Amino acid sequence: MTPRAVAHYMAIALLWLAVAIPSMAASQALTPDEDQRQAARDVSEALRYGHYDDVTLDQAWSEKAFERLLTLLDPQHVYLLQRDIDRFSGLAQSFGDDIDSGDLDELYALYNLFQTRLEARLDYIIKTLDDKPAFDFSTTERMAIDREDSDWAHDTESLDHLWDKRLKNSALTMSLSKTADDDIVKQLKSRYTNQLKRVQQTNSEDVLSVIMSAATGSVDPHTEYLSPSQGESFDIQMKLSLEGIGALLQNEGEYVKVASLVPGGPADKAGDLKPADRIVAVGQGKTGDMTNVIGMRLDDVVDLIRGAKGSTVRLEIIPAKAVDVTQTHVIEIKRDTVKLEDQAAQSQVITLERDGQPVKIGVIKVPAFYVDFEAWQAGKKDYRSTTRDVHKLIDKLKAQNVQGIVLDLRNDGGGALQEANSMIGLFIDRGPTVQVRDARGRISLYGDTDRGVAYSGPLAVLVNRLSASASEIFAGAIQDYGRGLIIGTQTFGKGTVQTLSDLSHGELKMTRAKFYRITGKSTQLKGVMPDISFPSLVDKSDIGESALDNALPWDTVRSVNYRRYGDPGQYLTALEKAHQERVSTNPNFRYLEQEAKLATKLREQTNSVSLNKEQRQKEMNAREAEQLSLENQRRRALGLEEIADWTDSRDQEEDDTPIDQAELNESAAILLDYSTMLKH
Repeated sequence: MTPRAVAHYMAIALLWLAVAIPSMAASQALTPDEDQRQAARDVSEALRYGHYDDVTLDQAWSEKAFERLLTLLDPQHVYLLQRDIDRFSGLAQSFGDDIDSGDLDELYALYNLFQTRLEARLDYIIKTLDDKPAFDFSTTERMAIDREDSDWAHDTESLDHLWDKRLKNSALTMSLSKTADDDIVKQLKSRYTNQLKRVQQTNSEDVLSVIMSAATGSVDPHTEYLSPSQGESFDIQMKLSLEGIGALLQNEGEYVKVASLVPGGPADKAGDLKPADRIVAVGQGKTGDMTNVIGMRLDDVVDLIRGAKGSTVRLEIIPAKAVDVTQTHVIEIKRDTVKLEDQAAQSQVITLERDGQPVKIGVIKVPAFYVDFEAWQAGKKDYRSTTRDVHKLIDKLKAQNVQGIVLDLRNDGGGALQEANSMIGLFIDRGPTVQVRDARGRISLYGDTDRGVAYSGPLAVLVNRLSASASEIFAGAIQDYGRGLIIGTQTFGKGTVQTLSDLSHGELKMTRAKFYRITGKSTQLKGVMPDISFPSLVDKSDIGESALDNALPWDTVRSVNYRRYGDPGQYLTALEKAHQERVSTNPNFRYLEQEAKLATKLREQTNSVSLNKEQRQKEMNAREAEQLSLENQRRRALGLEEIADWTDSRDQEEDDTPIDQAELNESAAILLDYSTMLKH
């Protein structure tokens, strides 16, 4: 496997969804050339004969692909009219045949019409702003936040009314964010003028990318077509994760959202940027003007964030747990290169008191399943890898007489399958580790063939929603063997394998296989369920395989023969009882539980926003007051200084036991309980 293919394989969270891709003016209709027609034929053939799933480009598939194309073009139903949808409704029957034959004319015609509507909307807004409107924030109007399920407008007057509300909402948001009245119109006009300029710069290749995104995304979320230029940009995006801020991004409606952070990267080390945060503006250096990126295409946002090592980029973000888009926060990140050492496994010792005596529990943090491929391929004996590093850390912890080891796989997005396989072998004495089923139904069995183990004592694996792919294979095997406890939250649920293939024009990253545990259960969609669960602030509808459209289903294959090393299940009732007794008085865990409930309640309540400034401020204040109250309850219990503003919680220095460390300490306590029970 080449380093480039490995990089693609490891990119478990990256989506290329061109939601509002710019194009030429409507008077200059875009048409496909022969290379693009052939690319469509190649993709059609690959989906039908090479994809893991049984793909048939029939009418049912065509209906799904047509709906997905409309979603990619106009997710909030603010550009196209019902008569536009009716005019091209025949694509719901012909989409499959069209790409199979390379007959893309009707699909391009739909895009050209969308282009006309998009430019008309931007022209309408810019002309409105030219008149320097005095926004009236004293009305009783409200605006729906999510229009994805709304009916299509029947006339332009309806869209005018909708866009008047959208413009007023943008102005109100800026006003509430303390933007001077004189600057609101100026900044909004600049935002929409720049968007129109971007709209007028795209060629027919970009249109093909949208069409192919609809086609591949209708099969599964990890299969995607990359045009020649997108293939280069994909590599740049992967390089950005290693030589920029260390973040993988994806589109979500008009926003760009943080999908995951690269362990050991600048953003991860800074600690201010979190998965599911939405980026609304990007600024260069400590004082450069902020460029609004709402509605901007993904690769343009990546270009703004990318920069020289050592330089600073400022991001205005909507925090993941914010329930109002006005709850923005500006952070600074110094760009840097992520070195292998930054992602290397590390250890620590947690000392607990039990029966008046100190007891040591070892912790090994595994940020990723890495291997120095170049050194490995060159045959060097001392190449770095996760398994080798973890083995050394186990020996180090054993020398310190720890009573158990917690493997911390939180936020570990996966990596090299061979490393997950070999690391399992550190804790079992030979045996199967994972099954891989290909598109033809053939199952390959991977396993540990080395005799002996590096560690045979009490073991726990700590996971969360961002533990994915190889992490899930490891955690699942440890659970299936009864080798240790799984603690934390339900994992990501990515149980599919992608490969990258060259086409006559462009490339195709396609799902070709699926992972299964040795019990026969898939890790796809459901992930790994913990034995002892922790509360989570991560919304499963935002992060995880189940949050992605058209994710492949969970299923099973036959189990394989393996021997169990223990039966943690018989101790779970007692372990859960002791765990609940501890966390009932732990401020951090009480905060997590209450904050998770509050976040769910606020999301359910916030389906529209008031366009009345006074009412909007009251609603914001009420929501922030609830969030602030919970945060300050936690701080009082920990003896910390209270804060006056909810958003300040991201800037405050925490005590020695912040929430992440509290989870680790509690995992160590659970493992100590387990260790004690095993002795009796």
